[in-house]
Amino acid sequence: MKRVYRLYTELGLQIRNKRPKRKVSAKLREDRRPPEGPNDVWAMDFLSDQLFDGRKIRVLTIVDTFSKIAPAVDVRQRYTGADVVATLERVTAEYGLPASIRVDNGPEFVSKDLDLWAYMNGVVLDFSRPGKPTDNSFVEAFNGKVRAECIDQNWFLTLEDAKLKCEAFRHDYNYVRPHSSIGLKTPVEFMKSIGNPNQPTGS
Repeated sequence: MKRVYRLYTELGLQIRNKRPKRKVSAKLREDRRPPEGPNDVWAMDFLSDQLFDGRKIRVLTIVDTFSKIAPAVDVRQRYTGADVVATLERVTAEYGLPASIRVDNGPEFVSKDLDLWAYMNGVVLDFSRPGKPTDNSFVEAFNGKVRAECIDQNWFLTLEDAKLKCEAFRHDYNYVRPHSSIGLKTPVEFMKSIGNPNQPTGS
């Protein structure tokens, strides 16, 4: 290793991790603090699965790390940065804009479309370090629930069937299931108990 480093410096090599040019720079991990209220910090990630005939699907999951409410468990066959923006436009119209969103370095999240949306809406994109899933541990835990209790428990016949079943899980998670971390309330009950103005309007 010492010899390689010596040759590296003698040859003046400057190989670095390529950092995409963003209007919204990534927050530093040291700057993280616990969320202080709803819409302070959202977490976002993808799950992959397939329909009964083998066609692949992708599931975008979004969760509020303070209130535990899940604004989206959104299913598409493919996801681009523009598709992520379309989902965020839809859910923020109901739940309000988050101050920051924790994401990994997947191509959909480092896209120009999401970068521009975040910049225009004053949202900080908080990128995880490569190979460090613990940087976004809350969405990893949420994804575990989605996979164990929805994806692995269902047989998706069509894309529309997958959307309906994932939305049914999200409704149950938000409106029916109590969570010990928020005083054995459902996320919607917890939002109402703290008088949050950005309560979801769905049923």
